[in-house]
Amino acid sequence: EDGSCFSVCLFKFQTLHRLTPVDIVTVYSESCKTQTDAMASSGLFFKDGKKRIDYILVYKKSSLQVEKRSTFEKNLRAEGLMLEREPAVTNSDIMFVKIHCPWETLCKYAERMNIRMPFRKKCYYTDWRSKTMGRLLKSWLPRNPMKLDKEALPDLEETDCYTAPFSRARIHHFTINNKDSFFSNSTRSRIVHHMLQRTKYEDGKSKMGINRLLNNGTYEAAFPPHEGSHKSRHPIKTHGAQNHRHLLYERWARWGMWYKYQPLDLIRRYFGEKIGLYFAWLGWYTGIQPPYFPVLFFFFFPCKEICEANETIMCPMCERNCTLQKLNESCIYAKVTHLFDNGGTVFFAIFMAIWATVFLEFWKRRRAVLTYDWDLIDWEDEEEELRPQFEAKYSQVERVNPITGKPEPFQPFPDKLSRLMVSVSGIFFMISLVLTAVFAVVVYRLVAMEQFASFKWYFIKKYWQFATSGTGVCINFMIIMSLNVVYEKVAYLLTDLEHPRTESEWENSFALKMFLFQFVNLNSSIFYIAFFLGRFAGRPGKYNKLFNRWRLEECHPSGCLIDLCLQMGVIMVLKQMWNNFMELGYPLLQNWWSRRKMKRRGQSMEHKISLPQWEKDWNLQPMNLHGLMDEYLEMVLQFGFTTIFVAAFPLAPLLALLNNIIEIRLDAYKFVTQWRRPMPARATDIGIWYGILEGIGVLAVITNAFVIAITSDYIPRFVYAYKYGPCTDQGYRQEKCLKGYVNSSLSVFDLSELGMGYSGYCRYRDYRAPPWSSTPYEFTLQFWHVLAARLAFIIVFEHLVFGIKSFIAYLIPDMPKDLCDRMRREKYLVQEMMYEAELEHLQRERKKNGKQYHHEWP
Repeated sequence: EDGSCFSVCLFKFQTLHRLTPVDIVTVYSESCKTQTDAMASSGLFFKDGKKRIDYILVYKKSSLQVEKRSTFEKNLRAEGLMLEREPAVTNSDIMFVKIHCPWETLCKYAERMNIRMPFRKKCYYTDWRSKTMGRLLKSWLPRNPMKLDKEALPDLEETDCYTAPFSRARIHHFTINNKDSFFSNSTRSRIVHHMLQRTKYEDGKSKMGINRLLNNGTYEAAFPPHEGSHKSRHPIKTHGAQNHRHLLYERWARWGMWYKYQPLDLIRRYFGEKIGLYFAWLGWYTGIQPPYFPVLFFFFFPCKEICEANETIMCPMCERNCTLQKLNESCIYAKVTHLFDNGGTVFFAIFMAIWATVFLEFWKRRRAVLTYDWDLIDWEDEEEELRPQFEAKYSQVERVNPITGKPEPFQPFPDKLSRLMVSVSGIFFMISLVLTAVFAVVVYRLVAMEQFASFKWYFIKKYWQFATSGTGVCINFMIIMSLNVVYEKVAYLLTDLEHPRTESEWENSFALKMFLFQFVNLNSSIFYIAFFLGRFAGRPGKYNKLFNRWRLEECHPSGCLIDLCLQMGVIMVLKQMWNNFMELGYPLLQNWWSRRKMKRRGQSMEHKISLPQWEKDWNLQPMNLHGLMDEYLEMVLQFGFTTIFVAAFPLAPLLALLNNIIEIRLDAYKFVTQWRRPMPARATDIGIWYGILEGIGVLAVITNAFVIAITSDYIPRFVYAYKYGPCTDQGYRQEKCLKGYVNSSLSVFDLSELGMGYSGYCRYRDYRAPPWSSTPYEFTLQFWHVLAARLAFIIVFEHLVFGIKSFIAYLIPDMPKDLCDRMRREKYLVQEMMYEAELEHLQRERKKNGKQYHHEWP
């Protein structure tokens, strides 16, 4: 009757073949004893080896909150949970409380929480077209190398079943082959967490919940245990996986798996739907990255003019120490700039804008399929419990909850509005601080360019503009990272000041603040270079100065696009490297330091291996307090780099693709090996981040239109080719029509007007009349033609791209048609099967009671 050892006994019976009844009993008893001892020592069961550990509480013996802890645990036992204490092996002051949820309690709370459970395997209706397409896809598409089977882990269950909310009254409807495995580990942990959140530790309406006990120091930690070690000496192919964690490590978290698909079903089963959706979104974002074809159309003719301009003297670009330079000294900058600033830039920007729309629209379809496969279509968030801080603040003001019909604390509108205004003011203050930091970097660039221009080293003196931009970018990045640390704490304070009602409201508010600040923090300097650098510098002889002291910075003779590329490239690469270090390197260092402290206490490595699972988990790092917010924020900011200024930095999609390939395995390795197992949570979408992504997509269209029109030289070259070039009345040819463009884009200035001892003429980038004209240094007609063309391009580009985006979004439905048909048919079949199962159960009960009835059905 002991099902826990039946499989072991049966295996040995089949191996030995011929056994006497006495031998069978002996083998069975020895097997049970051996398996019980192994399970108990593994750290996954109570000391009896039968009761599974569903949750772990950790506290210090020296804690003063003894009465609260004893009352809390007493109420947990009253709710039906089983508790067992055990001291830590490595620290005598640490005590672990193991929690087991029995079958009756699981059923009661599964019904109360409306958890959907399987009751019959699905059968799909497919027509001949679907069958034909299925065969073609199977023959054409490669086999999924990450498809999990029972050879890897024998207890992988078939999840493709019809489900319904669990009910004890209709328990006979559900497929219960084994009570121990009917509720998965993640479901058991979720039920226990639900009970921990609603159990009181003192008399009082708000004196409940494990979160409060963690905040006041009653407990040190609360977490579900991992299912065992993630490593094994034996490969999966020969001995199979030890547990789901081991399988996830071998088939997902190892760096050698970087080219394979993710086992999303197993991720969802082990970590919950919320984390499963994050990795599904990250994998979709990585897999649908656009094919990298930066606009490397080598139109060398403007570059050729610059490189061959041996006699063209450029006006000095700084106030005192700059020497006169020839235009051909900018040959390298011109070639690098023209790799990205050419005729293909417009089409690449349009393509990326359309790609962003296609990515988001097809993610809706992918999410719909996942929510159907994971049985989340009809799932709705249960009524969230109020945050303890909210209850404590507004316990005297109550209202009737329209959903539950029960009285609850209520935040008056005037108080909510005033707190919101304070929070918004704090956000604007921090954003103003960011803009002040950007202004300080601008001042540094103005001061540094004079110093680098007179530097003793010839290399720096020759490339003083590159040195100024490079050092400015590095200083700006250090300021960005410093302000991020400061603002994270400020965002915490501002969000707590608002007193959000629930945890989800708190997370959304905090996430929005962090995104707004980090977006402004990362992109403010980029916006300055793209749209303000060199626009207000003035002209030779009449330069504008900051504080009447420092001359405003000008663009390089080859344009401002090279500065923008440098700024974006350095910030994007350094930011991604820093994020990768903080995500993996920092936890590795912390775990290494924990092991080092254990060695100092005299613990040998052999003794550490024998630690139970709950203590190994305790030595790991806890998941971030705000969950997946940092992971989503990093990817959303990267999405902004990939789309907003892609016209100026086409390398961004390639860098994002390489980083995301690393990011998937890095996050997988971190979740499986370096972090404690997070509480499995349910979700149907990525939440507030989808709306942020849509907003970034809209901003990207506007920004790229302005970058192409204002920052790049595409519009001036276009106007010159069709209005002022040598082939205005002939067919357009790039080679011929842009001849003389560089000379046309440079104005003339009389050096004697500078009063620096120079004579002759120099050139500068602008469309102004020469000094010998009747209106010297006034804007020419070509300037107004270029300006009109730029404004017209912005309007046409935005309307065209927005029209294409809207049309594509209209064409792509949010849910595949075959999925809609399957859902409708499933609802029909579920009703039929529930009716048949109820009828069979009723007939069985009547036969059991000896009552036979005959029914005639129409």
